[in-house]
Amino acid sequence: MTDKKKYTASNIKVLKDLLAVRKRPAMYIGNTSTEGLHHLLYEVVDNSVDEALAGYCDQIDIKILSDNSIVVKDNGRGIPVDMHKSEKLPALEVVMTKLHAGGKFDNKSYKVSGGLHGVGVSVVNALSEYLEVEVYLNGNVYYQRYERGVTVNPMEIIGKTKRRGTSIHFRPDEDIFETMDFSFDIIRQRM
Repeated sequence: MTDKKKYTASNIKVLKDLLAVRKRPAMYIGNTSTEGLHHLLYEVVDNSVDEALAGYCDQIDIKILSDNSIVVKDNGRGIPVDMHKSEKLPALEVVMTKLHAGGKFDNKSYKVSGGLHGVGVSVVNALSEYLEVEVYLNGNVYYQRYERGVTVNPMEIIGKTKRRGTSIHFRPDEDIFETMDFSFDIIRQRM
């Protein structure tokens, strides 16, 4: 057998963390056209809706900005920011950068979840040019930025606040998506 036809362990590639999502986005969001683009928004909004269904949130704001980025802000409990014991990272960073990480795998944090078939906000992060998250919790504003699923800066406190909740600002990656135009009509039908 020639070297070209050999199939060995060196031919096996392991895509770590969110690289697999970027390599095969349709496995996670269905496609990279209009439906997949809107799926990103639904993933983020569903997290806020879950907070509302659990009785912790009564306001969800969605903004489509002129650069086709989206801001989803709620007044829920806020994504936890304390250190995750096994990952040794803030829980916020774990949720944003690790597949299958979240508070909905048991009934301890959420009794009802609208996002049971969702892929999670980490997939939104992976498929976005950038994603910025602010968490309003414990009197502080916690901030972290990611680009194409990669952490840009450590979570930091950037201010004080009396509010609570989470704000996620993301712009889908035009290198991934066939279209960058969110449709108000599609969003309105889903909401």
